[in-house]
Amino acid sequence: MIWKSTSDSEMFFLSILPLRHDDLKEMLDSNKDSLKLEAMKRIVAMIARGKNASDLFPAVVKNVACKNIEVKKLVYVYLVRYAEEQQDLALLSISTFQRGLKDPNQLIRASALRVLSSIRVTIIVPIMMLAIKEAASDMSPYVRKTAAHAIPKLYSLDPEQKDQLIEVIEKLLADKTTLVAGSVVMAFEEVCPERIDLIHKNYRKLCNLLIDVEEWGQVVIINMLTRYARTQFLNPNINEGSAEAMAMAKRKPYVMDPDHRLLLRNTKPLLQSRNAAVVMAVAQLYFHLAPKAEVGVIAKALVRLLRSHSEVQYVVLQNVATMTIKRRGMFEPYLKSFYIRSTDPTQIKVLKLEVLTNLANETNISTILREFQTYIKSMDKDFVAATIQAIGRCATNIGEVRDTCLNGLVQLLSNRDELVVAESVVVIKKLLQMQPEKHSDIIKHMAKLTDNIQVPMARASILWLIGEYCEHVPKIAPDVLRKMAKSFTNEEDIVKLQIINLAAKLYLTNSKQTKLLTQYVLNLAKYDQNYDIRDRARFIRQLIVPTEKSGALSKYAKKLFLALKPAPVLESPFKDRDHFQLGSLSHLLNAKAGGYQELPDWPEAAPDPSVRNVEVKESVRACDTQCGSDNLICQTFLSPFDSDLFSTESDSASGSESGSGSGEESGSGSASEESEEGSDSEEEEEEMEKDNKKKTKIEFKKQVQESESTVKSYELLHRITGEGLSVEYCFSRQPFSSDANMVAVQMQFTNNSTSETKSLHMEDVKLQSGMRVKEFAEIESLPAGESATAVMGIDFCDSTQAANFQLKFFVSIQPPVGELMQPVFLTENEFKKEQGQLMGMNEITEKLTLDIKCRNEHAIVQRVTTTANLSRVPCGSDKECRFAGRTVTSGSLVLVTVVTKDEGATQLTVNCEKMVIGTMLVKDILLALTQ
Repeated sequence: MIWKSTSDSEMFFLSILPLRHDDLKEMLDSNKDSLKLEAMKRIVAMIARGKNASDLFPAVVKNVACKNIEVKKLVYVYLVRYAEEQQDLALLSISTFQRGLKDPNQLIRASALRVLSSIRVTIIVPIMMLAIKEAASDMSPYVRKTAAHAIPKLYSLDPEQKDQLIEVIEKLLADKTTLVAGSVVMAFEEVCPERIDLIHKNYRKLCNLLIDVEEWGQVVIINMLTRYARTQFLNPNINEGSAEAMAMAKRKPYVMDPDHRLLLRNTKPLLQSRNAAVVMAVAQLYFHLAPKAEVGVIAKALVRLLRSHSEVQYVVLQNVATMTIKRRGMFEPYLKSFYIRSTDPTQIKVLKLEVLTNLANETNISTILREFQTYIKSMDKDFVAATIQAIGRCATNIGEVRDTCLNGLVQLLSNRDELVVAESVVVIKKLLQMQPEKHSDIIKHMAKLTDNIQVPMARASILWLIGEYCEHVPKIAPDVLRKMAKSFTNEEDIVKLQIINLAAKLYLTNSKQTKLLTQYVLNLAKYDQNYDIRDRARFIRQLIVPTEKSGALSKYAKKLFLALKPAPVLESPFKDRDHFQLGSLSHLLNAKAGGYQELPDWPEAAPDPSVRNVEVKESVRACDTQCGSDNLICQTFLSPFDSDLFSTESDSASGSESGSGSGEESGSGSASEESEEGSDSEEEEEEMEKDNKKKTKIEFKKQVQESESTVKSYELLHRITGEGLSVEYCFSRQPFSSDANMVAVQMQFTNNSTSETKSLHMEDVKLQSGMRVKEFAEIESLPAGESATAVMGIDFCDSTQAANFQLKFFVSIQPPVGELMQPVFLTENEFKKEQGQLMGMNEITEKLTLDIKCRNEHAIVQRVTTTANLSRVPCGSDKECRFAGRTVTSGSLVLVTVVTKDEGATQLTVNCEKMVIGTMLVKDILLALTQ
């Protein structure tokens, strides 16, 4: 009712009031797009909060054909959530989704495919297959990415489509855009991980594109390439193996495959990624693939992750604990990083203890034991118990400190906390088994504790020790048995079993004093409620008390009960856990999880490396592909010192130089391992210099994508003025493919009339001096109700002057100053250097006070990048944001700095060679930050 005529003030109150489902349905049935948009925002917000909105499905699905793009996007978001639950209603709208696959807007095409693949009905499998095949050939990489995501969904619905899906995967694997790479590799892993032949010809491309792929795609690709490398390359640590392997290595010296080196070199910069999963993926790759001398580079990166959230720490420490079993040396310099804080959760404390114990050696044991002494005073009892066990393991592994540890544990027997005493008894028992004859005093001391210790496991351990070494304490053992016999009926089952064992051993060694006591204990056990105790008593009676029916077994009673028992080996629970791939769920659980793929063993002989030799087009060598149709970040786009980062470093057609910039290594097939290590050391300094650039470059691609997603649309021709023809345009922020000095303007034509519009092209172009324009291909006809998209390039000569031309009607395009720029990749040091050269008249500074909504870093970055096509530059301070770009035509550098202080006080600085552009940009950014 109230939706028929809603003013702006009413819309404000609607936005802050909770609405019933009936109100939302009424808003969705309205003729106003603003009401529909508000209703859809409310519904999507309900879903995000976990509320059920399935009863709104009929009302929402009717709006799937809405012409408003924003409404249509939200409708598709809703449908993806509920399409599987409301399959019948979703099927009724399937024709609309199919039309959406042809929509000019890439987001609508992708959303339509996403909804279609979410309808889990086998009857539409052919339609889904056709849609995926078409989407895999789409001009937009975003749609192709969505097609890759739809492949596993279709495969799980109908596995018989596997062969056709593999063809699509093969096609998408050849895609050169970084946006698609991660998604298609995930589809490959889900559908056909055994088809390793599909990776051969794409291996080098994936290695070179890896640094530009989005973070979760990097994780998937790295894990896949780890398993690939284990099947295609030789073990670089073959000299560490058996004598037979070493003899073979001597006959034929190991030379690392250049493609193996390419993988290691291209993943190394990702150790500096901000994403913990990426760092963990690279770490496991190096652990499983790298030569022993190079694995150490991952230690610092993993230690850095210990400053993250406790969930991240838990996973990292699990993997570090496994690594320290075989590669202890690489973590020894970071020993203090594993010291335990009082604020750490118990599970983190236990894992750090495990690592410290694994790292203990003759050199650092005194330091570690001092730490352990502090931990024993903790209020966390589980942690204290784990610490006592860790002391026992250190004493077992390092003989020099065994007596020291044993004496320290004996002192703990006087602790007031019985849990501490109990755990100490259990550990002392294990240590005494190694040299019992030297420690009879300790056994006597422990025997006296039976009156005070009430923890069942500790009492059982003391009784076992006294029984096992009763010959060392012949006077005390019978007295202990007397006391235990007296309290037998009140003891726990585990203690009763050890009392029976003690009685049996004393009967065999000192029957004169203990015969009657033994019979008394066995009689009590005969009528015990626990059948294990009754069975044990019956068995022992027949064994140690010979009768006519006992048989020959009683002759061997002493050998059975008093046999020498080997000392227990206190091993890490993480020993041999590395047979699971590090970083995987199976490794975390120490059990094979569903969908886990085994890490292959190294091949005995190197497979043919020529399978990876593929011809690489020159365009790939010259430019690194970024997301977007015809979207190449060319060398003209970047500053001179950036161009080397976007050139591929390998992939020659012959495959003789397929290392990543490793001219020293390629062609050295007959060279010795020593020469390879020498060339590596020469390149180490060069790699260190590039690490900083590559770290920032990981962020650069993401920022470019985010910048492209903030583009605004402008009206060029209204449908009334254009007699049914309406035109909208936007600055797509993508380099114009035909001329890098032109600004790409994307135009969308819509025929709102009932008749066909013909011959759409520019006429009578009027440009300012020096300005150039590249016309879009002529659109011969546009049927009624249809839309078409075209891209035009305009060289505005770094000016905001309008470009005027006839498009059946007079139209004018005037660019905002922020659209005359392209983002540029700069490191922090390069930014400071360039800013230092653009001082004086090239620097404009303004002071402002930010509204409370805009005082956080995210809001500032969003508003600046929406205003101007700039990229973020890394900065060590969270109070300072830096941005960089170049003007499209002249390539003049534009640097922006926003420094925030207390209570919203902010300083905006723009450094630019062109004073006019700098002045205009300051005004626009100032307006954006203060709105």
